Amino acid sequence: MGASSREEDIFLSNLFDSVSPPLLDRRTTKPVQDNVHGYIFLEPLFLDFIDTPQFQRLRDLTQLGITHLVYPGAVHSRFEHSLGVYHLAGEAVQKLKFLHGSELGIDHFDMQTVKLAGLLHDIGHGPFSHMFEREFLPRVREGFEWSHERMSVDMIDYIVDQNCLKTDPDMIKKAKDMILASSKSAVPKSMEKGFLYDIVANGRNGIDVDKFDYIVRDCRACGLGCSFQFERLMTTMRVIDNEICYRAKDYLSVFELFSTRARLYQTVYTHSKVKAIELMCVDALVEADSYLQISSQINEPGDFWKLDDTILKRIETDTSDELKHSRDLIQRIRRRDLYQYCNQFYVPSDKLEHFKDVTPQDIVCSQKSSEATLREDDVIVSNVKIDLTRGRDNPLESINFFKDYESNEKFRLKEDCISHLLPASYQDMIVRVYAKKPELVMPVSKAFENYQCRIYGNTKQVHATPEKKKWRS
Repeated sequence: MGASSREEDIFLSNLFDSVSPPLLDRRTTKPVQDNVHGYIFLEPLFLDFIDTPQFQRLRDLTQLGITHLVYPGAVHSRFEHSLGVYHLAGEAVQKLKFLHGSELGIDHFDMQTVKLAGLLHDIGHGPFSHMFEREFLPRVREGFEWSHERMSVDMIDYIVDQNCLKTDPDMIKKAKDMILASSKSAVPKSMEKGFLYDIVANGRNGIDVDKFDYIVRDCRACGLGCSFQFERLMTTMRVIDNEICYRAKDYLSVFELFSTRARLYQTVYTHSKVKAIELMCVDALVEADSYLQISSQINEPGDFWKLDDTILKRIETDTSDELKHSRDLIQRIRRRDLYQYCNQFYVPSDKLEHFKDVTPQDIVCSQKSSEATLREDDVIVSNVKIDLTRGRDNPLESINFFKDYESNEKFRLKEDCISHLLPASYQDMIVRVYAKKPELVMPVSKAFENYQCRIYGNTKQVHATPEKKKWRS
């Protein structure tokens, strides 16, 4: 293009800032002040869903589970995140419509459908968000396939039926398909307006407004800086061949999305103390499951929506003998008498492909005869995988870019077009070991060292000592 890169960015920014949002009836539209996006305007269609008991339940689901017990500010809920994704979904589709004019055929129906998908994409989350789905359910219902996306789809139908909402069946169907799009590797090229399915839950390459919102929101809540600026990608994206693509010169902004997400996993989501508390919560829920029948409530939306984070308080205040062990675990968390972090190691990159999860049995079997005798029940092993959304692959390899706004061709970046300062490896596997009692920290840590030496010949790792001040994070 004739204008310089800087002039082009200023022009586009001013251009999109001048775009007026769709005319809204202020008599029926409700403005909500959000601490990330400012004012969010809720239209009647979406207020009908928001003002239901099932959606209001999201206020009692913390976005980051029990992370607030380590990062005190992380008390934000799935409710505000859902409003944020609704807002960004509307912004994204509005900008695409403005940029392409009538070329894409985006109409009012499409815009409402995308916003509805953004609003309801997390309606199927269980207590403590991902902990419930990834840690608790596999232990009590082994082999049972369940996902919050599928439950979100079932919950939408339940909300419509239970609250007698007047909705367009076609809109509901497409919104549900958009929510499930994250589980698909790609949207078929033949699908009409397939690019719309890239906005809320992108199964093609992982760039979507869901991440845009939670990355910024989580960083802010935890007091972390956030160098990722989603506004740049929102401003410069365009549709080529039924797919949302990004400017080639913005590839570092794209990579920053994935690297910031990985940093959150390293420093917040899988923080060693966060994981210790998670492990205790899961043990408490597992022990209580046979009495409270928690896992049986995931079968039907009518039972599922009654589950939220208050389940821990319910266990803690119940005096039943059947819940004593669960109650004791929760009270240990309150007293900061946590499972003790002992040691960890990073699996060598050349071993990742054939890596098998380390088990408590592996650690116990690595004891030497002169050491204290450990039981498998004394040890917990956490196998933490952190990647940039594409496993061991570079996420940039799955993204289509375009050169400039005069080009109608999309392409993948070649290796010689990517900075050599970016990492050469895109996945970490961290094996952490915990002791359930403080007096077992050293025996567990030594057995863990023996295991490392036997398998990898490496014992130079981070060691832990029993905590003297249990209240500290």
